[in-house]
Amino acid sequence: MAKSLVIVESPAKAKTIEKFLGKGYKVLASYGHVRALPSKQGSVDTENGFVPNYQVLAESQKHIDLLKKEVAKSDELILATDLDREGEAIAWHLLEALNIDEDGDHPQVKRVTFHEITKPAIDAAMASPRRIDRGLVDAQQARSILDYLVGFNLSPFLWKKIRYGLSAGHVQSVALRLICQREGEIEAFEPREYWTIEALLANAAGAGFGAKLHSLDGKKLDKFAISDETQAESIMTDLKQAEFVVANVEKKERKRNPAAPFTTSTLQQEANRKLGFSARKTMSTAQKLYEGIDIGAESLGLITYMRTDSVALSEQATSEAREVICQVYGEEYALSKPRTFKNKSKNAQEAHEAVRPTSIAHTPEKIKKYLTTDQFRLYQLIWKRTVASQMTQAIFDATSIDISAGERYTFRAAGQTIRFAGFMALYIEGTDNGDDEEKEGLLPLLTKEEALKREQLTPEQHFTQPPPRFTEASLVKTLEEYGIGRPSTYASIMNTLVTRKYVRLEKRVFFPEDVGRVVAKLLTDHFSRYVDYDFTAALEEDLDTISRGEKEWTPLVEQFWTPFITLIKQKEQEVSKADLTTEKTDKTCPECSKELVIKLGRSGRFLACSGFPDCRHTEPLTSDGQPAEEPVMSDEKCDKCGAGMLIKTGRYGKFYACSAYPACKNIQPLEKPKSLDIACPQCKEGEMMEKKSRYGKIFYSCNLYPKCKYALWNPPKQE
Repeated sequence: MAKSLVIVESPAKAKTIEKFLGKGYKVLASYGHVRALPSKQGSVDTENGFVPNYQVLAESQKHIDLLKKEVAKSDELILATDLDREGEAIAWHLLEALNIDEDGDHPQVKRVTFHEITKPAIDAAMASPRRIDRGLVDAQQARSILDYLVGFNLSPFLWKKIRYGLSAGHVQSVALRLICQREGEIEAFEPREYWTIEALLANAAGAGFGAKLHSLDGKKLDKFAISDETQAESIMTDLKQAEFVVANVEKKERKRNPAAPFTTSTLQQEANRKLGFSARKTMSTAQKLYEGIDIGAESLGLITYMRTDSVALSEQATSEAREVICQVYGEEYALSKPRTFKNKSKNAQEAHEAVRPTSIAHTPEKIKKYLTTDQFRLYQLIWKRTVASQMTQAIFDATSIDISAGERYTFRAAGQTIRFAGFMALYIEGTDNGDDEEKEGLLPLLTKEEALKREQLTPEQHFTQPPPRFTEASLVKTLEEYGIGRPSTYASIMNTLVTRKYVRLEKRVFFPEDVGRVVAKLLTDHFSRYVDYDFTAALEEDLDTISRGEKEWTPLVEQFWTPFITLIKQKEQEVSKADLTTEKTDKTCPECSKELVIKLGRSGRFLACSGFPDCRHTEPLTSDGQPAEEPVMSDEKCDKCGAGMLIKTGRYGKFYACSAYPACKNIQPLEKPKSLDIACPQCKEGEMMEKKSRYGKIFYSCNLYPKCKYALWNPPKQE
């Protein structure tokens, strides 16, 4: 009997697929990429058509050796790597590494793809093999070569001009620019004062509700119409004698549709908002759900392929969703015909389906016992989003009530009640400000010209807020809106920014580090074209045209390379390290009266005398670039040596530090740990204390540390 060797990317997937294929098939894994461009000079021949010099990865050699032995014993080689550009490129690289001709007689080479790991999907793929798509391979090859050319030429430039070990990439650098640009906007932001006036009113039956001052002399008040306390008090004086009467009641029916099923990008965003998952954690968890989970009677993939731009659902999926909706919620929650969605993102590739469960019948409750907590939470999110997309609209009764207060002023009260929950009975999409749930305002039944009682009148002072810093969810959304990069790469890009210490993540929010800001400024000032949003998006569109076979890849690389390397050489002569890592100030050195400058050191920026090395005076700076406050002696005593404790200001705020430093290096948080009056569950002798970590995160630990090192992040329960 003829023997077929099937190669996939991961061993988990291999195990699941081999069960479906049965006898005559052997399924092995390549363990991801098998060849890459070495990080050394000459990996791309820029003088002769940008020929890449790929090498088998050291960690892949043993897998290639095993595959070669199995290929020699097989009549058929089936390449079943993922169905995107990267997967297509891996299939091609496998042939190259195994030294196999796709058109050769032995083994016969076939390429198959599937968007879910279920028996019907695998059988359908095996029945419809094809050749390797060279357009997809060329697009991925062009991306790899561009990444190499940028990284291998721009990164050394950063080493010379800023610090060794830095890196740059065309999408990574744009993401860094976005984060740093937003931080600059926040620092430059000047709050603007404004006031609002709210009334607490009641009808004759005593039912109370709130209303806000809306218009004056028939003209709607804009946000800054009441700009200070004086104006607010003047209006309050007018209103104290005013009678409040219902002027108009308007009711409207409003409908709301559910969100589309998940794409890679929206899955990353929603998992970050609702579950607190990083993009990396979302993708790795989804990968496990896709590759196969043992659910008792069988092992199968629970979700479709998680790297997709499509919001489409198959007829089978919509049919299964309708069946479940009717069973659980009733006919009135089901659609008469499936709802379809259109993509909003640039460069969308709709070759396959949205991220959805492979079987809607596998409800989260049914398979919960087979999943880890993270797997269950993500699967439940995907399942709910998919099913909700095929449920009826939510219907609201929206009510707007205008209330006259005297002759000049009008207040407005608005509220809505859900008449029919529709899809909202199952799922509501999150937002970047964390305001997930639909706000409902219940208003009493009111009629026109009805007199109201004024219970309370309150002026409130407000200040405008700066734009919010990026979270992973909002950064992913912004990158996708600009058409920069591909959603499948966002997780690794954000991880690189953090590991390179260009940015830090605090409470799921990105803050640029000093070195990140210096790199971003260098790239923006001197390589503006290569961190330009439109240029980077246009490059992505060019890669898409290559993947469709409409363009050749070498002219694109040539068009990028020639001006890029010319600019690198030019800037090597023009830009000095001092220009980038030194910043002038209007401060003078207290020791020699020379100018103080801001320098970039290993631990961030600091003030230093421009007279170095003759004068070595330095001063620390806080994370926002302001001079650190001088240490102040406190009333506290060091519990290790008895010396006085200084109050110092560090990167993460104020803390106690022993004044006997460096003889004693004891430091303590400024806030004293709080006792929970709960005995330590581990040692039974100590008590649990609420403490704060250096990053501001609350944790709970035994007060007998280091004798007892019991600690946890969630509050302990009283036994």
